[in-house]
Amino acid sequence: MSPGQKATHGKSALGRSVIVLAGEDSNDRKVVRELISELCPGLGSKLIEIRDSVRLKAATPGKLDERVRVLVGKAKAGAARERAALSGIVVHEDLDAVTGTEYAVTRQRLRTAFERQAPCPSAVALAAWETEAWLLLFPEAFAAVRAGWKVPTSLIGRDTGKLRNPKEELHRRLGSPRYRESDAVEIMRAARQQGLMRKPITGSNGSYEDFVADLKPWSQ
Repeated sequence: MSPGQKATHGKSALGRSVIVLAGEDSNDRKVVRELISELCPGLGSKLIEIRDSVRLKAATPGKLDERVRVLVGKAKAGAARERAALSGIVVHEDLDAVTGTEYAVTRQRLRTAFERQAPCPSAVALAAWETEAWLLLFPEAFAAVRAGWKVPTSLIGRDTGKLRNPKEELHRRLGSPRYRESDAVEIMRAARQQGLMRKPITGSNGSYEDFVADLKPWSQ
């Protein structure tokens, strides 16, 4: 959630509110939905999705403002269709780079753009390198999804935000059957069902930790 913004549980005249979730694709949105559902059990707002792909990270300043404006407009329209108040916007995008200066600058650009244009709090899931790096924070969840899967020891307990191409690492090294992007949802769901999200993560990832911090005001 952006600095200076407070969690809101604002309701429409009918007493309903929504948080709108946008992401690169359906799998990413579902992964983020699992995290929100587990980490914000008392949310009180319905989660709805914008199905258009998010393309914010590489946009020039003018283009970024335009794209955020369009996204916010769609979020408002989604809330109107639900006859509900818009109480939050969550946006996911893979960084395709490791945590560091580029990550920090890009994330701040997105946060600032939403602060300027969103009428509600926002949370930014800018996954470094990509969503698969977040999955590796819960290595126990993999075997719960496929009995033949074992996360290599070299990928456990490390800073996964510094791991390049984690998806390719899983393709090559996880085991049989071969990892597919759609498996990410099942892995994160298994992590949720095993209570792993409420325990200390295995390793670290600054982009995951920043997103969890954004969600904190909504978890109370």
